[in-house]
Amino acid sequence: MPLLGGLLRAATCAAALLALAIPAQNARAQESEAQAIQSAPGKAAPKPDPSILRICASEKQPPLSMRDGSGLENRVAAAVAEAMGRKPVFVWLDKPAIYLVRDGLEKRTCDVVVGLDSDDSRVLATKPYYRSGYVFITRADKDLDVKSWSDPRLKTVDHMVVPLGSPGEAMLKDIGRYEEDMAYLYSLVGFRAPRNQYTQIDPARIVSEVANDKADVGVAFAPDVARYVKDSTVPLRMTLVPNDTVSSDGRKMPQSFDQSMGVRRDDTALRDALDAAIVKAKPRIDAILKQDGVPVATN
Repeated sequence: MPLLGGLLRAATCAAALLALAIPAQNARAQESEAQAIQSAPGKAAPKPDPSILRICASEKQPPLSMRDGSGLENRVAAAVAEAMGRKPVFVWLDKPAIYLVRDGLEKRTCDVVVGLDSDDSRVLATKPYYRSGYVFITRADKDLDVKSWSDPRLKTVDHMVVPLGSPGEAMLKDIGRYEEDMAYLYSLVGFRAPRNQYTQIDPARIVSEVANDKADVGVAFAPDVARYVKDSTVPLRMTLVPNDTVSSDGRKMPQSFDQSMGVRRDDTALRDALDAAIVKAKPRIDAILKQDGVPVATN
């Protein structure tokens, strides 16, 4: 994203808030040398090489996955591969990360997807290697330290910017201000409707809208925006949205999600090997999260 996990998050929101139509969202993708594998159409997939770990990676998912290997998920994957005693090899897809399972993992051009919600039913998931959640983003120079969707100021602030199809969009509708911000939100994606096509606001744009005072509050999945918040020349604050958030009719709206790696559902051997490596690589994973400023949720 997690985004990669956004598909299931959107489904969870839809079940929790039946009155809202929530389109599917993206889910939520170390100093290691990474080489690209390009699969030729019509050719059989190569036999597994136990000395490498083929990692499905998106070229279009910064800051989680980046072609130079500096993305958060790229570095986490490299750390885990090295803990397995394997060389990390990234199989790059020129598509958003939401398509990695379908167009990479299931087509067997790569063997593991990083940064999935742990309950993603499309894959056999590893044990979680961290848990994070959605955050409120505000300018540090404003007296607007929002900590909850129940804050009455959210109904009267100027624009709020949220990812399309996210729990943030669901809650924006729930507090009755979606109509007010809808045109603004769709202006950030060139008024492209999400129907039948992947449409999402760039996480860097979400942060810059707040930093440039075009929106008073941003809401996004923390791993998607933490690096931009940390690097912003305008001081920003980032606060985890409470996981006990409920809609106006009392339905629970989850805000925090365990993050795992996913393999094909019949590949229990690789899943087990990844589980063991995740434990071994945990100190490096924690350091990577800290370096990017990703807040870790405890519930």
